[in-house]
Amino acid sequence: MTERIETGIPGLDNLIEGGFVKGSLILLAGTTGTCKTIFALQYILHGLRNGENGVYLSLEQTEDEILEDVEKFGWDKELRKYIEEGKFILYSRVPTEIKEVTDVALSLIKRVNAKRFVLDSISVLTLAWKVSKDIGKIRMELMNMIRMIKNTGVTSILIAEIPETKAKALSRLGIEEFIVDGIIVLHYLEFASSETPRSLIIRKMRRTDHGTDIYPFKLTNKGIVVKGV
Repeated sequence: MTERIETGIPGLDNLIEGGFVKGSLILLAGTTGTCKTIFALQYILHGLRNGENGVYLSLEQTEDEILEDVEKFGWDKELRKYIEEGKFILYSRVPTEIKEVTDVALSLIKRVNAKRFVLDSISVLTLAWKVSKDIGKIRMELMNMIRMIKNTGVTSILIAEIPETKAKALSRLGIEEFIVDGIIVLHYLEFASSETPRSLIIRKMRRTDHGTDIYPFKLTNKGIVVKGV
């Protein structure tokens, strides 16, 4: 029987047979303003509340900026408590080489024996790589990073920023989606007539009979809730 990890997103687990496959790596993609950071921190926080240590490695925002993003939910105080208890690491790093980022990720995961891991975002790394390296080498480096992270046993989320000019893309390079276990795409319809302009699609989820519809979600005072599931 496949072991599952609850996402902590109400309504989502019903669509993916109870949660992410344990030890899998999920690409969370979306344009600006689609709640990717909130989704990922909600996933981390759910694990912390259930005794699963976590790591959030940011390559864009500072630690304080990230905590400010979830202050309206009251999560900032709770996350700071877990940091003080040594159960959660929130770490900001300016990326250089893939090996450096991989080494940092592995070190942080090991430090707290993390069960959940988030990298925010893979797009920052691939932007730099695209300038200096060919696609074949980038693919190999990404695959190596993913393999090493998965070898730790953590269940991970990689955040990817979809360029506004490429609404149908899932990532900046177009290769990340082929080397992950699952893909969830978050959308925001700026001129939607309904009261729920945000929605998600599960594009891929290995070893899972997942929902294939477009699922609206709402940002409540307790975080993301998938509606009508």
